[in-house]
Amino acid sequence: MLNWCAHFAERHQSEINFALLIVFYILYLVIGAGIFSAIELPYERELRQELKVARQDFLSNNTCVSDAQLEVLLARALEASNYGVSVLGNDTIRNWDFVSALFFTSTVLTTTGYGHSVPLSNVGKAFCIFYSLIGIPVTLFFLSAIVERLVELISRRPVSYFHRRWAMSRPNLAVIHATLLSIVMALFFIFIPAWIFLSLEKDWNFLESLYFCFISLTTIGLGDYVPGETHSKEDNPHPHLYRLAITVYLLLGLVCVLVVLETCYELPQLKLFRRRFYKEKVQELDSETTNIISHDQLIISSVSQQADTLRQNGTSTPYTPASGTTVNEKL
Repeated sequence: MLNWCAHFAERHQSEINFALLIVFYILYLVIGAGIFSAIELPYERELRQELKVARQDFLSNNTCVSDAQLEVLLARALEASNYGVSVLGNDTIRNWDFVSALFFTSTVLTTTGYGHSVPLSNVGKAFCIFYSLIGIPVTLFFLSAIVERLVELISRRPVSYFHRRWAMSRPNLAVIHATLLSIVMALFFIFIPAWIFLSLEKDWNFLESLYFCFISLTTIGLGDYVPGETHSKEDNPHPHLYRLAITVYLLLGLVCVLVVLETCYELPQLKLFRRRFYKEKVQELDSETTNIISHDQLIISSVSQQADTLRQNGTSTPYTPASGTTVNEKL
């Protein structure tokens, strides 16, 4: 029984590894959901209680407003907020001028999708479907072409150069290069921009700025933090230039993240690890069959050589097969 189990596990090693990978991923999802629920549920309950108290205080201080009227107003305000239209005092912000629309198209085509501004009309929604249907595959192709060129220039050539120059192990050199590249990318596209956003966004702390940079460059795009949404005219005299700079930063940052991921994906150690979950290719020919074919090819070659010799000499000496010793020597 043990021998059969060992033989079965050896024959189906890739399938077993793949099944364990699925189980691990499901457990990772469940554990993550449990942790998020344990952390965020108390804050949600506290916020709901605060809103309930604030609503009761408002109705008590404004007896001319009924609960039904307030309900209608709040529902309408929340509906407008979901479409990116605020009822607060900073109503000078426009979501659909050209620069804001350019920011929206970049978030759509890169699948970041903050959700802070969405099409309001049916025509806009229909065009968004058509535009994304064509634009997202084109964007993926465009990014893959750029990333392939950059990986060749930034990753493959330096690793090959130092491998020849220092005679260092290529796998170890690739790991060192990928680590340094990840550190440089995190410094210039996450930590330094987070510090810049900290100085520009007065309502953000450093953790919130860092959170925005990471969520944006990984195309998660939750939309709870969007730069420039709380700025007044005095705080930001050039809102269009600010949003245009954010658009350029997000595109460049996304390219750099993809370069780092592709560099890590090509690591020899990671390739070897991935093979554990793939079904191994069955060899079409075993070694014995290969030797037989090589033996036959040598016999055919010997026959051809003797035939050429007979034609050149003009003789009709009968053909004598090559001896086994001759064939074995050639083998």
